[in-house]
Amino acid sequence: MTNSISHQRQWLKHSVSKLFVSVIGIAMATSIQADFPDARASDPAVLQWMVGSPPPPDKTLRFDDGSYFTFPAMRWSVSHFRQLMPTINVSRGLGHASSLSTELIEAIDGLTFIPLNADKPITWEESLWLNYTDGILVMHQGKVVYERYFGVLKPEGQHGAMSVTKTFTGTLAAMLAAEGVLDPSLRVDHYVPELATSAFGSATVRQLMDMTTGIRFSEDYSDPNAEVWAHAAAGNPLPKPADYEGPRSYYEFLQTVQAEGEHGEAFHYRTANTDALGWVLARVTGENVASLLSNRIWKKLGAEQDAYMSVDSIGTPFAGGGLNLGLRDLARFGEMIRNHGYYNGQQIIPAQVVADILRGGDQEKFAKAGYSLLQGWSYRNMWWVTHNEHGAFMARGVHGQALYIDPTAEVVIARFASHPVAANSANDPVSLPAYHALANYLMNRP
Repeated sequence: MTNSISHQRQWLKHSVSKLFVSVIGIAMATSIQADFPDARASDPAVLQWMVGSPPPPDKTLRFDDGSYFTFPAMRWSVSHFRQLMPTINVSRGLGHASSLSTELIEAIDGLTFIPLNADKPITWEESLWLNYTDGILVMHQGKVVYERYFGVLKPEGQHGAMSVTKTFTGTLAAMLAAEGVLDPSLRVDHYVPELATSAFGSATVRQLMDMTTGIRFSEDYSDPNAEVWAHAAAGNPLPKPADYEGPRSYYEFLQTVQAEGEHGEAFHYRTANTDALGWVLARVTGENVASLLSNRIWKKLGAEQDAYMSVDSIGTPFAGGGLNLGLRDLARFGEMIRNHGYYNGQQIIPAQVVADILRGGDQEKFAKAGYSLLQGWSYRNMWWVTHNEHGAFMARGVHGQALYIDPTAEVVIARFASHPVAANSANDPVSLPAYHALANYLMNRP
C-alpha cells in the first residue's frame, strides 16, 4: 500500500506537474525569484507559443506533461485552457449582450502612486507591466474609462479566473440562502449525507461559505504528503496509473477530508471548502455549478461570451478555480454587484446578498490566518473585504486575477494577469495601492 501511494505521488508530480494544481486555481506557495524574465521579455505573442501547423517542437505546449504551465509558457496557456483540457460550457443564452458605455480617460496611464514598502512613486502604466497584466478594464459610474490588453489576450478572448471562481460559487450560495432555498445554519451533511463521515459533515454551510471550517488540508507544495496532492490527483481528468487507488473525482476526494481544529474558530483559505460548497449547491438545485451560474447569472447579465469551467474525469466543474471568462463580462459582473445586484434592467442578485458582503466577515477570525498585507480585512461569502475607508471588496485569484469594487468611488476594476509567482503577495504591494489610488483619482476628478 505504501509503495502504491508513493507511486501515485510520483505519477502526479512527473506526469501532470506541480503546476497543474496552480492552473485549477489553488494558491501555490511559490517563492519570489528575481530571475524571471519581465513582462515584455515573456510576452507570449512575441515568443510565439503554439504558432504553426504544427508548432515547432520547442514552441509546442501540452497538458499531459505539464509544459503548458511552466513560466513563461503559462502566459499563453491562461488564455487557451479550453484548447488543452476538458471543459464544460457556461452559456450566455441567446439574448443580446448588455451595452457598455465607453469614455476612455487617457490620463490614467500617468497616474502615480507609491507601492507598499517603497519610497518612490510609479505610474499606473508601469504597474501593469510589473504585475504581468494580460488585460484590465476599469469602470467608473457605469462607464468604461480604461481598457487594455497585452500578449495573446484579446477583447473576444477568455482567460482563466483561477480562484476568482470561488467568489462566483460563494455568491450563488448567498443567493440561494437569501431566497430560502439554502439554510447556511444547517450542517453540510444535512444536504450531502455522503460527507457525514468527513470533516465537512459536522461543519455548517456558513462555515463553508466563510472558510472557517476545521479541516486537514495542507496546500504546502513542498510536502509530498500534503492533502493538496490527493486533491489534484482526484480532480485531474487524465487517465490514472493501473495501480492508482486514490479518489478519482472531486466528490470522492471530499469524502476523505479529515478534521483538524474546530469549526468556526478561524479563517483558513482552503480550496476544498469551495468544492464542498459546490456539491451542496448541486444537491440543493439539481444543477452543477456551471449550469447554475449560466441560468442564475450569465443569461441575465447580458454577457458577451459564454464562459467555461474545467472539469474532473466525470465532468464535475471545478468550483474552486475552474472558471474562464471574458474580461468585459467579468467587469459586467462587478458592475452588477456594485449596483446592489441590479443590472441589465433586472434584479439579478438579491440586494441583501450584496449588503451582507459589504458588512464583511469576522475580522478577528480572519486575522488568525496571518496575512501581513491584508491586515484589517475579512472574508464573507467567498469575497475578500478590505474594510478600508471606501468599503472596497474584491475577488482574488492566483497569478494576479482580480475583481476590485470600490462602492464609495463607484469604481470597478477587472484584471487578468499571468504573474510568474502564484501567490498574490507577489503582486499585492503594487496592485492594492494602485487600485486605491485610481479610485481616489476618479472620485475626485472634476
